Amino acid sequence: MFMPFTTLADISLASHDTVVKEPIGPKDAVKEMRKEAEQGDAGAQFQLGSCYTNGEGVEQDDKLAMRWWRKAAEQGHARAGYNLGVCYRDGVGVLQDHKQAVQWWRMAAEQGHPGALNSLGSCYAFGIGVERDQKQAIQWYRKAAEIGDACGEYNLGVCYRDGIGVAVDLKQAVKWYRKAAEQGYVDAQYNLGASYVHGDGVVQDYEEAVQWYRKAAAQGDTDAQVDLGLCYLNGDGVAKDKAQAKQWFKKALAKGSQRAAEMLIQQDL
Repeated sequence: MFMPFTTLADISLASHDTVVKEPIGPKDAVKEMRKEAEQGDAGAQFQLGSCYTNGEGVEQDDKLAMRWWRKAAEQGHARAGYNLGVCYRDGVGVLQDHKQAVQWWRMAAEQGHPGALNSLGSCYAFGIGVERDQKQAIQWYRKAAEIGDACGEYNLGVCYRDGIGVAVDLKQAVKWYRKAAEQGYVDAQYNLGASYVHGDGVVQDYEEAVQWYRKAAAQGDTDAQVDLGLCYLNGDGVAKDKAQAKQWFKKALAKGSQRAAEMLIQQDL
């Protein structure tokens, strides 16, 4: 049985869920950076925070990372504000505080930071740190999508599919999945494949479904691997090939897929 679709990028799993880290040079560079940071340079403050979170040129220290990112964010540095939001969400270097996360993500989102736009959208979608508001959620996702951010495009597609803050429109869902899928966003590739399998928003086309399942499967998506295996098992969009089906089921099984285990048992492969 084919899986239907994946859902909104969860706030704890979204593609933008980690702090922005800057590669840093040797200790001498950190020394110069600290001097500039202490003089109030927001970019240096942001980079010094990254030194502390990465343990590059200094001993790793999340609290000091937060201190320097806060200084930069208070000057309006968007990436620092985004990082503060992630730290408040996860309780890294600070007590967990979703309202504070929302505050800093909003600051960064208002400057067009794609991770902050998506994270703020997810806060409104799931009611985390703010009152749940689906119309607000889709507004922030749309802002991310309209600047070409793949996670935002994917989330906007899910909103159109599920009627989150907008009327259900499967053609619009496919439109936004495709934009994200063409950028390599794995969940969008999977959902686009599923759209072609089910004929949702497009004419049913198993060959097209196979192409998108294959792209997602190549990135290690286990549902795509299982569904690609099903295509080979049933001859949907490809010639029947039990060996290929077994190969894809086993790839998914190696990553712990219960669906793959069930298919291998059911089909005696």
